Amino acid sequence: MAHLLGAQSLHLEYPTKVIFESVTLGIDDGDRIGIVGRNGDGKSSLMRLLAKRIQPDSGQVTYRRDLTVGYLEQSDPLNENQTVAEAVVGETESHVWESNPKIRSVITGLLGDLDWRAEIASLSGGQRRRVALAVLLTGEWDVLMLDEPTNHLDLEGVAWLAEHLKTRWAKNSGGLLVVTHDRWFLDEISNQTWEVHDGVIDSFEGGYAAYVLQRLERDRQAAAIEQKRQNLMRKELAWLRRGAPARTSKPKFRIDAANELIADVPPIRNPIELERMAMTRMGKDVVDLLDAGVSYGDAQVLHAVEWRIGPGERAGILGRNGAGKSTLLGLISGAVSPTTGRVKRGKTIKVAALTQQFDLLDEVWDERVSEVIARKKTSYDVGGKELTPGQLLERLGFTSAQLSTPVRDLSGGQKRRLQLLLILLDEPNVLILDEPTNDMDTDMLTAIEDLLDSWPGTLIVVSHDRYLLERVTDHQYAVMNGTLRHLPGGVDEYVRLSSLPAPVNAARATSVDSTREMAPPTSPTASKTTISGAERRNLEKENASLERKIEKNQDALNAVHQEMVAVDQSDFAVLTELNSKAHTLAEHIAELEAQWLANLELLESS
Repeated sequence: MAHLLGAQSLHLEYPTKVIFESVTLGIDDGDRIGIVGRNGDGKSSLMRLLAKRIQPDSGQVTYRRDLTVGYLEQSDPLNENQTVAEAVVGETESHVWESNPKIRSVITGLLGDLDWRAEIASLSGGQRRRVALAVLLTGEWDVLMLDEPTNHLDLEGVAWLAEHLKTRWAKNSGGLLVVTHDRWFLDEISNQTWEVHDGVIDSFEGGYAAYVLQRLERDRQAAAIEQKRQNLMRKELAWLRRGAPARTSKPKFRIDAANELIADVPPIRNPIELERMAMTRMGKDVVDLLDAGVSYGDAQVLHAVEWRIGPGERAGILGRNGAGKSTLLGLISGAVSPTTGRVKRGKTIKVAALTQQFDLLDEVWDERVSEVIARKKTSYDVGGKELTPGQLLERLGFTSAQLSTPVRDLSGGQKRRLQLLLILLDEPNVLILDEPTNDMDTDMLTAIEDLLDSWPGTLIVVSHDRYLLERVTDHQYAVMNGTLRHLPGGVDEYVRLSSLPAPVNAARATSVDSTREMAPPTSPTASKTTISGAERRNLEKENASLERKIEKNQDALNAVHQEMVAVDQSDFAVLTELNSKAHTLAEHIAELEAQWLANLELLESS
């Protein structure tokens, strides 16, 4: 694989903090790299250095001759006086760009709902972001660097972007760097993960799931220093082993290596115990939406919604932007009254909502964090443990020094976490989270998920973060064509339904009752395939052979990893050779797994 760009001995520091000590790294053809790390540790700074938007204090970044680099910053450079069409295709004649399938795909995938003649100045922040992304993706680049590309994209947009990036270049060509907190997206598009922390960059093979496993192994070796992080990652690994991703797209041998590590880890939640505690706190009646509908003038947003929400239910809500998710949350919380049907609420329920604004912090804007927390109770029961408010803050990433910081001076992510903590400390029994992942890095998302695991109450989550929804909720529902439908197949079923023509969606949309299970709809992709008995036996034999090959190659890969740990870490020649060998083995394993999955799908569909 050809070398694309590299960095040697990068040093970068600001007046109050050293960002990078002496970082050396490289990007080759075929690399798809996800960048993770805590907010403020230098993820965006690293990308800006590699894009040559800023200069290091020492060291250098070098490019292959004639290399083209496309860079999506968090702020867009669009001309406010241009129209959407002028920004995306410029002066290019329509027949020219319309005949280009890549440009058509980008426009359809990102800008299908925008007025092609609208001026940039008239667009919302999210719409501008999508236009900026479309401008970049319609160009030809050897390397793409994307800083938070999934911000303001709905779930369908994230799925489209992942598919576009996976098919944009031929295999083993082109380079991709992505900074994002969307862990599902990281797993979909990356074959390497860089963790930025403490002035250095650690490299891991694979996407987010593989990173979790490898980082756990690293943390286990340094348990005395990293005990708290290790415990969280063990729990996260247990989710990856037992949760929805393992049940659907992850073949069993992909996670066999994790079995020994999590053999003594209990399930992430005890649903029976949580439901019992929820019943104790609120009784059996929570919120019932009975044939409920909402109209604004002549526009009907929701109609005939039937949903009986039970104590301890953990539900995720999916839907396109503008589909009516916020209206549905308003019906549940009481902020919106139905124009048809009715809403019945239990007498003892106490609803709290984490909104996308910081309304809850307005009254304490000028106060210090410690003063705000001091008004609350002195201790709280979290998962059977007695914790002080200060300990809860520590679990959510606050340092002791930040306790004396005025609320107004906190970062966006810190304000978000403080707002969530204040809501939880008021001990509601119905919690609504509206896009809770905004401004959160992956470590903080893991900490919040850990906190929610032991929260005994009814949880309703609206989010475009697929990983979070599958992680903290047990059932998913979709707002589609003004109705609410249960998704027994989870997020995968929603993505499939969203790709169908609107009339088909409308014909299949139906009200739901959370107390009963609905059969998943049929679709062209779910149709039965007929194979003969001989073909079935051959496929089963082939998969058995593939499993043996995968196990053999995995053992070889593990041996290489052990050798990399044992070798002198200053012997770069040996390390490079071992890394190349590991990369080749990992690619071969991936190819074998892909064939195994293809055979399995054929067997299961017949």
